[in-house]
Amino acid sequence: MKNPQAIIITGASSGLGAGLARAYAAPGVTLLLTGRNQARLGEVAADCKDRGAQVLTAVVDVADQEAMDQLLTDFDRAHETDLVIANAGIGHGTGRYLMERARQTAEVVNINVAGVTNTVMPLVNRMATRGRGQIAVMASVAGYAAISYSPTYAASKAFVKHWGEALRGRLKPFGVAVTTLCPGFVRSPMTDANRFPMPFLMDHDRAIAIMKRGLEAGQGRVSFPWPVTWGAGLLGALPSFIAMPLMTLRRRAKLPPLD
Repeated sequence: MKNPQAIIITGASSGLGAGLARAYAAPGVTLLLTGRNQARLGEVAADCKDRGAQVLTAVVDVADQEAMDQLLTDFDRAHETDLVIANAGIGHGTGRYLMERARQTAEVVNINVAGVTNTVMPLVNRMATRGRGQIAVMASVAGYAAISYSPTYAASKAFVKHWGEALRGRLKPFGVAVTTLCPGFVRSPMTDANRFPMPFLMDHDRAIAIMKRGLEAGQGRVSFPWPVTWGAGLLGALPSFIAMPLMTLRRRAKLPPLD
């Protein structure tokens, strides 16, 4: 959709979500922005209002299915959503320690997996009934292969990638487009915390422009930068006896302190 008028973006208080919100903000556009940090979300909303958009905000946990269903259904009844971007996501286990804590693993799964489905499912039937609309889910190049630096994050993004691409085929006969976004490393608060090499680290504004252009073109998958995409895709396609040794870390990570 080249000119969506009613847009929902989760995880809009920082990073890619905030950038996408600002990119879509314009006169005649109504934005519903969600996040967990009220102060940062308010700053993004103020920027979007300065660009002429009407902005609604909600501090909500995307893992809360009931709250998300109520919020998105109410918005859709009032505005008939053109585009929803299920962007909210987090990452732990960045290579500094052996593994994240069990509670952090659960948090990654709840937000990166359940949070995406909780954002999309309240709108699927409503869009299909109208015969129009666009859904975007935020996966990652990490979803192409079993990345050892962050196993839980990679697994969560693999779910989003496969689910989004399958959903595209499922909804196409109903006139609803689905785009799976697979960015590589992009400068953001999340990547600032990483303690491992990040090849082809991309500028935030450039990444936003690539994703917005791909969404406007209705692409099924927007994956970038191409060297990382091809490299991760090749790892995922290789036989396991070749791929697994290549994805095994060669250095020991720090052990976290015991409880």
